[in-house]
This record gives sequence, C-alpha cells and structure tokens, in this order.
Amino acid sequence: MHQINYKMTVQYEGTRYKGWQKQPRIDNTIQGKLETLLSRLLDTDIEVFGAGRTDAGVHALGQVANFRAPQDSVAAFADRFPSMKASWSDAALKAQAQSAAASLYADPRAGQAPEREVVRSWQIQSQDALLLEALNHYLPDDIAIPRITRASDRFHARYLTSSKWYQYRIRTAPYPDVVNRRFLWQYGEDLDTDAMLRASRALLGTHDFTSFCGLKMKKSAVRTITRINITCPDENTIILDYYGDGFLNHMVRLLTGELVEVGSHRAPEGAILKILEAQKKGAACHTAPASGLTLMEVNY
Repeated sequence: MHQINYKMTVQYEGTRYKGWQKQPRIDNTIQGKLETLLSRLLDTDIEVFGAGRTDAGVHALGQVANFRAPQDSVAAFADRFPSMKASWSDAALKAQAQSAAASLYADPRAGQAPEREVVRSWQIQSQDALLLEALNHYLPDDIAIPRITRASDRFHARYLTSSKWYQYRIRTAPYPDVVNRRFLWQYGEDLDTDAMLRASRALLGTHDFTSFCGLKMKKSAVRTITRINITCPDENTIILDYYGDGFLNHMVRLLTGELVEVGSHRAPEGAILKILEAQKKGAACHTAPASGLTLMEVNY
C-alpha cells in the first residue's frame, strides 16, 4: 500500500506540556497530541517524527515534523470530513480541471491526459487542505499547524536537519511583564551584554559540548555553533539567538544560564571556556528557565 510522507510545520506554546517527546503514561506531550489526533482522523496508527525534542515548557514557532500515512486512509478521511466537500466535489473538480487544461494545454492532440492530471492535482490539494483544516480544528489552542505538504519518501524531519535556530528572551526590568510572562525569563536585573558577547565567542565552532548537556545524555556531544547574537530590542529585553547544526538536551538553556552568570559579573568571562574544556556533565550548573526558549527555525 502506497504511503504518503507528510512534512508539517508545528507551532506551540509549551507552557503546559511535558515537552515534545511522547512518554509512557504521560498524555501531555506535543508528539503525543499529534499522534493521537492523526491516528483518529486517518483511522490508522500514525507515528510523528520531530526535528527536535524540545524540553518541557519550551515553545516553538518553526518546529518541523513528518509522518507517513496510507494513501487509502487519506482518501477515506477526505470522504468522511464534510467541511470543504462542496468546494471539491466531482462536478467542481471537473469544471476546474477542464478550465485549467484548456489554458495550459492548447494542443488538441493532448487528449484527456492533461485533464486527468489536473483532476488528480486538485484532489491531492483538496485532501491535504482538508487534513490541515481538521488538524487545526481539533488541536488545542496552544498547538497549530501553519502548513502541511507532501514530501519525498526519503525526507525525515530529524535525521536530515542541517541547522537550527533557537531564541532565548530575558527581561531585565525590576517588575514583570504580565502579558508575555510565559515567553520570558523574568530575570529582573541588568546584565552586561558586552561581557556576555565576548564570552560567547569561545562557544563558536565545532566542540564537544558534554559540559553543556543534560546528565542523561548518552550520545555524542560534538556540535557546531555557527553564530550567537545578543541584542537588546528595548531597554528591558535581551535576546540571545543561537544558530548551529544541532543542540543537545538542555544545551541552549545551560549556555544561557552560564552566559547570564558572566553578564551579572558573578563569573568571569573566561569561565565559559573553562566549562567547555572540562567536557564533563554537570560542569555547567546554571540552567535558564524553559519559558524563555523558542525553537524558531529548522533548515534542511
């Protein structure tokens, strides 16, 4: 049976979730919510693969995931889901196909083949549009799917990733931001961003980041950070942007926590290099809160 490989962009506010990855006896994960809904909509077991396993409380605007679904299940779902049926009924499809074929294929010798291809194209687009609508209708308000497309059979959201962009936001004002409180580290004190930027240069390039990963990590900790930007869009906000080929469990939060130690002058600028060179789990012991971290973009 032919399998369709879908690629989708996923956005979520991670505040109330236990992270991306599904876990035994825990229902409240992003992956778990997506798999449960897709399995019900398509009436078959669906497994979703994400580009990154974000921690509990971490947000995403550009998470990427893929899943495979039997073509028959997608077609059967489209027949069951009523919302957009009027816009892609057989009559409407035929009229659209005839119009498109007439404009795209002026050669009368082309016969009916172009029309059949246009019909098939409209059917695919309509099925995918219905699936996107259903996902956004039934998902909770803090998870959204901006787009979904059919990918090649070889595409895998996690294993083919070339780079990622994470952003961390810190509020330095002495009073909290009540509107954006779920998306910030309410630090509440001034930080020396020049010192933080100088210290961050030690992290650029390819290194063993064992010192900056969670204690449970067992795989290789070698990663490449291509760029770290530290900016202040206003007098109360500091934004740290991390770009690299991949990031370990807790890595961005540990990097941020140690850079904040430098920015507060509780640690010297050289402390970052010493922690990195230690290549020892637990060497970085200041973990920034999950609330300030967002996965912004994944590239392939």
